[in-house]
Order: sequence, then C-alpha cells, then structure tokens
Amino acid sequence: MISIATATHSARDASPAREAALTHAGIKAVLNIFQRWGLADAQASALLGGVGVSTVRRWRQCATSNSLRVDVRRDLQDRLSLILGIYKALQILFPDAAQADGWVQRPSSSPVFAERSALAVMLDGGVDDLHRVRRYLDAQRG
Repeated sequence: MISIATATHSARDASPAREAALTHAGIKAVLNIFQRWGLADAQASALLGGVGVSTVRRWRQCATSNSLRVDVRRDLQDRLSLILGIYKALQILFPDAAQADGWVQRPSSSPVFAERSALAVMLDGGVDDLHRVRRYLDAQRG
C-alpha cells in the first residue's frame, strides 16, 4: 500500500521525461475537452495560461503522435489538472454528457459567477478563476 506522503514525494521527484509524458497526456485530454465544449483556439489559449494560439493549433495537430513538445511549467500543469477536474465534476453532476458539456457556456444564476457562464469566469485568465469554478462544482457534488 502506498501512503499519500510516498505518492506525493514520488510525484515531486518525477523525472523530466515522466513529467513531460504526463503533461503530454494532460494536453491531449484537455484538447479533447475543449473540443467537446466547443472552444475556439483563442479561448483554449486563454485557459491554458496564454500560450500562443499557434501553439494551441500545433498541439492539436501533434496530439495524436508522440511528437508533441511542451515546455513543462508548473502553471500549465496546474491548469491542466483544474480543467480535468472541472470536466470530471461535470460528468458526475450531469447524467447526460451533452448537458454536462453545455453547462460551461450557459449563464449561471449562482452568485459565484455573477450571472456569467463558467467559461466567461475561466476566460478571465487567472488560475484563481479556474479554482473558483472547480470549487463551486466540488461544492455542488457535496
């Protein structure tokens, strides 16, 4: 049995190759999520921390191969993790995949979003904005 401390320690000591592989997998998954959410490349760029639109396009083209080259940054890893968590929470909250995917773009009556959609909040561009959506969904899940 692996303890949380051991797992955390191992994650911190991951080799650069392993970190790159995990980031590559995360980018592939997140690009698929963005497609399900109907996002434009500029929106994807903003959610990924302002990487260039041309970089997002290149990542889309290279995502099916192992030729994807990514500068592994902590900010990007955090953003990928938050987006994956948001997607997972939506899949748990909504039994219908189309409803879960559409929720991101619908205006919310929640005071957390001030009548805006979760996407509009996330597009403000900060990691804190992604955290806000993630925390809201986690609270809804209970």
